[in-house]
Amino acid sequence: MESRRSRGLARFFRQVHALFLKNLSFQRRNARTNAAIAAFPALLCVLVFCIQQVVDSELARPPFQCGCRGTQCGVQYSTPIQAVSCAVLTPARWPALVQVPNAEARARTHLHPGPCNASENCPVTVLLTGQNRQLAEGLGRLLFPPIPVEYLLTPGGGSNSSDYLEEFPRVVAGSNTLPAHVLLVEPGFVPQETLYVLQPQCQLFSSRNISENFDGIQLESAMKCIQALPLWCDTSSVINHHMFKGYKGGNKRRRSNEFLAGYDFLDTSKRRFHVYVWYNSSFSRDNGHHTMTVLRVARLVNMASTAYLNLFGGQNVEMRLEYLKEMPTAAVPMRLNLTTLLDALFFTWTVELLLPVILTYLVYEKEQRLRLMMKMHGLKDAPYWLISYAYFLSLSTVYMIFFMMSGSIIGLDIFRLNSYSIQSLFYFIYINLQIALAFLLASLFSSVKIATVIGYIYVFGSSLLGEALLKIFIQDANFPRLWLVAMEFIPGFSLYRGIYELSEYAAAGRNMGKPGMRWADLNNPVNGMKDVMILMSIEWIILLLVAFLMDHRPAWRPLFVFGFLSTKHSSPSEKPNKLKTGSRRVHVDMTKPDVFLERKVVKKLLKDMDMRNMIICHNLKKVYPGKNGNPDKHAVRGLSLALRKGQCFGMLGPNGAGKTSFINMMIGLLKPTYGTAYIHGMDLRTDMNEIYANIGVCPQHDLLWETLTGTEHLMFYGRMKNLTGAALTQAVEQSLKSVNLFHSGFGDKSVSKYSGGMKRRLSVAIALIGNPKVVYMDEPSTGLDSRSRHDLWRIIKRAKKDCTIFLTTHSMEEAEELCDRIGIFIDGNFHCIGTPKELKARYGGTRTLTITTSPEHEEEVEQLVSQVSPRYTRIYSVSGTQKFALPRKEVGLGQVFGAVEVARRAFPVMGWGVADTTLEEVFIGVAKEARVFDVLS
Repeated sequence: MESRRSRGLARFFRQVHALFLKNLSFQRRNARTNAAIAAFPALLCVLVFCIQQVVDSELARPPFQCGCRGTQCGVQYSTPIQAVSCAVLTPARWPALVQVPNAEARARTHLHPGPCNASENCPVTVLLTGQNRQLAEGLGRLLFPPIPVEYLLTPGGGSNSSDYLEEFPRVVAGSNTLPAHVLLVEPGFVPQETLYVLQPQCQLFSSRNISENFDGIQLESAMKCIQALPLWCDTSSVINHHMFKGYKGGNKRRRSNEFLAGYDFLDTSKRRFHVYVWYNSSFSRDNGHHTMTVLRVARLVNMASTAYLNLFGGQNVEMRLEYLKEMPTAAVPMRLNLTTLLDALFFTWTVELLLPVILTYLVYEKEQRLRLMMKMHGLKDAPYWLISYAYFLSLSTVYMIFFMMSGSIIGLDIFRLNSYSIQSLFYFIYINLQIALAFLLASLFSSVKIATVIGYIYVFGSSLLGEALLKIFIQDANFPRLWLVAMEFIPGFSLYRGIYELSEYAAAGRNMGKPGMRWADLNNPVNGMKDVMILMSIEWIILLLVAFLMDHRPAWRPLFVFGFLSTKHSSPSEKPNKLKTGSRRVHVDMTKPDVFLERKVVKKLLKDMDMRNMIICHNLKKVYPGKNGNPDKHAVRGLSLALRKGQCFGMLGPNGAGKTSFINMMIGLLKPTYGTAYIHGMDLRTDMNEIYANIGVCPQHDLLWETLTGTEHLMFYGRMKNLTGAALTQAVEQSLKSVNLFHSGFGDKSVSKYSGGMKRRLSVAIALIGNPKVVYMDEPSTGLDSRSRHDLWRIIKRAKKDCTIFLTTHSMEEAEELCDRIGIFIDGNFHCIGTPKELKARYGGTRTLTITTSPEHEEEVEQLVSQVSPRYTRIYSVSGTQKFALPRKEVGLGQVFGAVEVARRAFPVMGWGVADTTLEEVFIGVAKEARVFDVLS
């Protein structure tokens, strides 16, 4: 027996080298795309920087800077927006106010049922309830103390207008102007707005004007009286209902129902003061929600406490709320920090955007079956995973380096203030986790479009959920830590948590001058960065293992896990073919003489150990176990075949006959259920690595990289066949010449510029490179025009001199042109094996005679044919052209020639021809015969 191989399959490092060079060429052609991906975070940072500059320039304009009048600047000359940027060393003491609804929005009750408009001065209503109604109503009457009579009688409001301001702690003053975000300015006083004094009755006092300096601030306001009416409610639920109606009614298109406030005095008594206060947060000029009305609540609380003291201690007992005052502040130019607003959400999005890119690349090779093509040429999973992982890790690393560098250059605090070593470790762990996640997701998808959509949904969904949900749980000290860790098992959430911690430390460093996050801070129990990095490291390993198992699930098949899903598990075994007839079972021997003879040849070769230059298939079977009660599927049923070097064997058969399963077993993609095959002495079960070095595969569809050239394809697959150096260069050149791609110069052009025929020729060249001993071609001429098909046939004819070719085809012309032997394969079995001539002689039962005469001589022609063969059949007759089928066993060619000669002497014969049975007719006949056995088990 000859040596098992003259050249072994490329080992691990050789395959890694081949795949690396192929990917390097591929990525070099996609350099612009890779550069755009790597530069994307830098572009985002530049965009944020530019937007920040525009915002800063707008905020530097006078409407947003401290107000000035002449040469003097200060809060007294500022609007509420401008006051934020003013230096206020001694903030003003502002009287506490209540928020008064606009006139048209005030609630209508039985106390004042009529509607109000903006010009009217309608009363406002306060809702009351409590366990003791008499006590609650008594407190309600004392909520709004009257202005002393001596001030009402003084024209203009007394000798000093500020007397009114000094009396504000004793009365209830309010404003319909919204408060500012800080108390450095009170919009109810500084602009020319209206102040309200809430009184039980407004007969003696209607309005006054205030124009006076108060605490260094010039006040110019009109002061009006508004009647305040307490309204009893039976329960606090009623108050809730009315207050919510006021909130819900805050819409420009409908009238509102706003109350001043609500009080529930609960179990208040002489010994106990217990009260709940409601306030309506929907107050605004345009009836929109404004949370800063909470600054008005101080006066509402003081009203209740003062009323309680007055009721039980007398009118002279009171608790004055003298004023509200802000903390001193230095001059701080107004600045909107975009990075503060975008921190965790923005950076999480930016980092996660790599996931769809990686996922798309992996699923693309799967969808285009490029990885399957590489596997058919011997590529192992380990080199593929190593090179792919290394590429994605390199791309992700460059991506994050650009992100951190550009963020630091433009001054983003999250990068600039935190320790770069902590950030680098955190992002390094995460990008590895993200790559493992991409490998896992890629095993679940076979469509690039679906994978891309799901990838982006995950990116934006996890980020938004992190901002809307996880952030709340992080900030809640009472939320169970275990549940928080469980949520962070989602990679997007763990990334958000880490970036959130970095942004919090950056904010603290920015506001309090701290250095940001350092290694010592990881021991802080509140800091979740340490836990997140440990969790991501563990998850990285777990996801990588799960992804590897999912990638190998066709071969892995853990029956101990999934076996319960199937109700039947039968081991493959040989079963006699049985034909069911009624209730009886008749055993039928389906073995044809030529198939039986082929089995005897195989057994003799195996017995004599004569495997030199031979391909021997011995009783190959492939059974797919049935699931959920379905029977087992027998794809290949005991196939035996022996072929010598230099032969082209054609497998003909209908779709679903089992041809693909047979080819997949021969190239190692499927393991035989039973039996084996020998390729020049190498066993299919144990020597697959050696077999890969000696076979070539041309799939039905061209599995090529569009951006690579023909030469680069052949260089890669040549290296996979363990060719190196000058031998590799020579093999590539010879392969290009053999398919007529060398002299035309197309070997150095990208495949995207190839025509369909050129791509097909390149696929054949890939299958033939390295002088393989066996070549498998699956319908090699599919989709080609007539000229390209004949060019391809010439290539295959030249190639079969040095190897054995397995050819599957649906073209009978192709099979007859190329194949030395043909096997018709139906329902997992060979139904006949032989040369094209043998099959036509064995299964071709008729000869076809075609003769053309004038229409009036048709009957005479038919009489002559009936004399030659009484069992003739006229296939058709059209305008004098007739076609007859003559039994081959009864009629010889001499008889046919004699009959035609007689006809030519009797009348004009314009044309005639005789033909034996075609291979297509043989195939149809065998297929019809095989239908008899469709019910066999």
